[in-house]
Amino acid sequence: MVTTDISQLAGECSTWRNTLRDQRSNFSSLNEKLQQLSTNLQDRNQLTDLEHLQNQFYIQQINIHDLKHAIKEHERIAEWEISQKGQVTDATWSAHEDLHSQFEQLQGTLQQVQGEFKQFVGKMQ
Repeated sequence: MVTTDISQLAGECSTWRNTLRDQRSNFSSLNEKLQQLSTNLQDRNQLTDLEHLQNQFYIQQINIHDLKHAIKEHERIAEWEISQKGQVTDATWSAHEDLHSQFEQLQGTLQQVQGEFKQFVGKMQ
């Protein structure tokens, strides 16, 4: 049972990191598209929306990086506990649940920003 729990922890962390890596790449692509769209903008409202999106892309890239780093550190702690104690502590399981909550919250935020980007592009066309 302990092995299953440890495998589950490692598998979830790996899935989260891979998802975040994909999203980082996606946000980089969206930012490039935003830069391309910005070349001919002159409307003040569109420029304000553009700046907002640029800021959001920057902030979310940082959030993705920070969460990926926290997950990687969490995995290191779990691996150390397993090697030293043979199991993961309750505190580490609690931290795992906290990371899961942070991951889910970030997913919602990223979807919201992507929606804002789609609306912006729709207004441009």
